[in-house]
Amino acid sequence: MKKFDYRSDLKNIPQKPGVYQFWSESEELIYIGKAKNLKNRVSSYFNKDNFRINAKTRVLVSKVKKVTFTIVDTEIDAWLLENSLIKKHQPRYNILLKDDKTYPWIIIKNEKFPRLFWTRKIIRDGSTYFGPYASVGMMHTILGMIKEIYPLRTCSLPLSLENINAGKFRVCLEYQIGNCKGPCQAFQKEEDYDQSISEIKDILNGKTGAVIKRLRKQLDVSVAELNFELSHRLKSKYDLLANYQSKSTIVNSSITDVDVFSIATDEKHAFVNFLKVMNGTVIQTQTLEMKKRLDETEEELLSIAITEFRTRFDSHSKEIIVPFDMDLPNSGIKFIVPKLGEKKKLLELSQKNVIFFKREKLDQYEKLNPKLRTDRLLEQMKKDLRLNQLPRHIECFDNSNFHGKFPVSAIVVFKDTKPSKKDYRHFNVKTVEGSDDFATMEEAVFRRYRRILDEKETLPQLIIIDGGKGQLSSAIKSLKKLGIEKEVTIIGIAKRLEELYYPGDQYPLYLDKKTETLKIIQQLRDEAHRFGITFHRKIRNKATLGTELERVPGIGRTTAENLLRHFKSVKKIRESTEVELLEVLNKSQAVSLLNYFKQ
Repeated sequence: MKKFDYRSDLKNIPQKPGVYQFWSESEELIYIGKAKNLKNRVSSYFNKDNFRINAKTRVLVSKVKKVTFTIVDTEIDAWLLENSLIKKHQPRYNILLKDDKTYPWIIIKNEKFPRLFWTRKIIRDGSTYFGPYASVGMMHTILGMIKEIYPLRTCSLPLSLENINAGKFRVCLEYQIGNCKGPCQAFQKEEDYDQSISEIKDILNGKTGAVIKRLRKQLDVSVAELNFELSHRLKSKYDLLANYQSKSTIVNSSITDVDVFSIATDEKHAFVNFLKVMNGTVIQTQTLEMKKRLDETEEELLSIAITEFRTRFDSHSKEIIVPFDMDLPNSGIKFIVPKLGEKKKLLELSQKNVIFFKREKLDQYEKLNPKLRTDRLLEQMKKDLRLNQLPRHIECFDNSNFHGKFPVSAIVVFKDTKPSKKDYRHFNVKTVEGSDDFATMEEAVFRRYRRILDEKETLPQLIIIDGGKGQLSSAIKSLKKLGIEKEVTIIGIAKRLEELYYPGDQYPLYLDKKTETLKIIQQLRDEAHRFGITFHRKIRNKATLGTELERVPGIGRTTAENLLRHFKSVKKIRESTEVELLEVLNKSQAVSLLNYFKQ
């Protein structure tokens, strides 16, 4: 039996809330659990130093051969999804580790003068259900808040109009203490009662704006009238309502039988996520990977996946939620592209899972085969930068000087998105005097590509100039002198806003700051700056040290350069003996130098 490599699975698990599943060697789902942090929770099972786990849990861990997971928005969502999945699959180890309790719902009964109460059992009799609520305390808080705002009946009397008009009922204690307005004796009209029910539904559906606005007005009036007791009660209601969140993004009882699909693609792969919603809860979730053979559209790929999933899970839902319009010949199936509401939230949940799955899968492939990542990055750069070929060979130019002195130019080379340091080059500027960055760039570009042409080497697919329009124009002058301006693509990058300039374009191109294309360009720019400034400092320091040695009587520039070349630094020259100095200097020069350093 092959040993389970849990470390590789743990690398792919995110630090997000969700539900995890343990699978046996025979592909049996043996355990389902929830977590606020998936990575930490799953890791705890395989921690050898964790002696707190019991014998049953150790047996469970020994049988685990695969770990899968589904990410959600919050811990409460994880609770709800775990509950529904356990009820659906009933894994054997969950029998020992979890009870069979159900979560409560708030119900508005389908009847005259509807009652409002909570229940753990859903009966499809036309009543409206809200929830479920993972926290019973939260549910009771919500019910209490609603009953404070809206006095509703709690009795089970058959309040038909005939019975009320016949005078069959009398008000009870709830009416006397103000918890009910007495609809049983027509003290409250049905229209007024139904208006309250409508507003309660809005509250439970998260549409609290109108209710909050009304409470705000009442609060302002009570404050103006100095009715502090009423103001306190209204303020409490207002705060409860303002801080209230009605339900989970996972579950809504109004969504009874729906399939949810989302898709994410790249050049070679497609990933499709499936959520199965039954009776208001997610009971199935899975992501399918598809390899493209031709240039299939997302609609074609999604249609294939929909058929596969519905066959695999024997789904006959008449309503399917998708991210874009579908044109399938299936009669009786309604495709929905939601724009808002609960169905939109379900679609967003599916999209969140498929995007994460795609990213993790591609990362796995690229770790096993780095060439895949390189090809993907090059394709992305070609697309983002509007190139007509893959930029496998890129060169970047940068200039450095110190107040116009010691000007140098540097060129760094990237091949297949990686630095090719053996191809780096730097130039001592020969034809430019003073601080003229434009002329320095023109000289460097001309010298670089004249030599490449003379040696019949391959030109790069992309040239990057560190600078704005001015530096770019200077570089283009040199390319035109050489007659190669149409053979290469050249762009400039300005540091202020990271804008990209193209020859002849009035406006720059702005890439998303998080794109890998911009990150590679920034890496090229920073590497060129590092390489250039290092060479510049070397030249400047050498010149500075040489000037100090020239102050010694009998030692000129040539002798100073010979000393630095031999001893490498002024410090070593200072520490040298007369015998060591005589290897480079004559007797009088050596004595003069020793006397200078003794001062």
